[in-house]
Amino acid sequence: MFSKLFGGKKPEVAEESEVAETQFEARNPDSDPEPVKTGFFDRMKQAVTRTRESLSSRLEGVLALTRTVDEAALEDLESALLTSDLGLPTTTAILEQLRERAKRQDIAGGDELRDLLKTEIRNILEGPRVGVVEPATPPKVIFLVGVNGTGKTTTSGKLAAWYRAENKTVLLCAADTFRAAAIEQLDVWASRSGVEMIKTKQGGDPAAVLYDAVSAAKARGTEILIVDTAGRLHTKGGLMDELEKMRRTAKRLIPEAPHEVLLVMDATTGQNGLQQARLFTEASGVTGIVLTKLDGTAKGGIAVAIARELALPVRFVGVGEKIGDLLEFDPAAFVDSLLD
Repeated sequence: MFSKLFGGKKPEVAEESEVAETQFEARNPDSDPEPVKTGFFDRMKQAVTRTRESLSSRLEGVLALTRTVDEAALEDLESALLTSDLGLPTTTAILEQLRERAKRQDIAGGDELRDLLKTEIRNILEGPRVGVVEPATPPKVIFLVGVNGTGKTTTSGKLAAWYRAENKTVLLCAADTFRAAAIEQLDVWASRSGVEMIKTKQGGDPAAVLYDAVSAAKARGTEILIVDTAGRLHTKGGLMDELEKMRRTAKRLIPEAPHEVLLVMDATTGQNGLQQARLFTEASGVTGIVLTKLDGTAKGGIAVAIARELALPVRFVGVGEKIGDLLEFDPAAFVDSLLD
């Protein structure tokens, strides 16, 4: 019933990459990154509104219990968690812990069950979290990977704005040279974020533009280099090989690079996105997840499934379309927003 990618020479390149004509702009409402930490809890709570409402409608009967929680109540809880896209393995693991607790000591009603549920979910989310690698000398190189359509390029721009709001100097690298308009799209985000961008023409060598971006970041002492990688290639099966080539290129210039590889996932795809995530994790050394469009789904429980089934921390969540709508993920705030 209770069902659960390094020394060496620069790669050959047919075209020269260039610095986009995007300089730091004067602060104004259109170009300046919004403060991302103001009202953090309220913004998180708003982002998970659809998930919370969906979950609450199923949990209400269980959590309103005034009697001791029994097997029937836990079965109802299982059904409620599954509808929020925690997935069968994760839901089963949570229920097993609650059942063990119930065997040792009665769960005295809905309030205690809610507290125990929050603890279990928070423990899962915090389990894979480790200290973020910070290089001794700049730049810190961050790859954003993922399939097209997940918001990867948009997230690259938002992440640049997030780091600018943290008083970091940032450089963007347009290494998604295969998707039509990807370079132009990132150029717009670079302008909005007030950062420079290294780019080449469409169809250029991603590893070559990356080499130039890393070289530029090192020469300028730029603290953060964010690399927007390709979501697909023209040759079937070439994506992972290209990502590996880019990892080797970065490592020639900075032995520890990339310092982070963030997989961008669309929250609205739910469990269907987990298999893609597994493939990227195995092939490209993913270190964390950026979960986009969290505000657009009633299945935000996928964040919990990611943490448990992929053993990866959720690092950021996208909660809207504006440049400041990227929040650093906080497990406690997420759980409280979801279940309070």
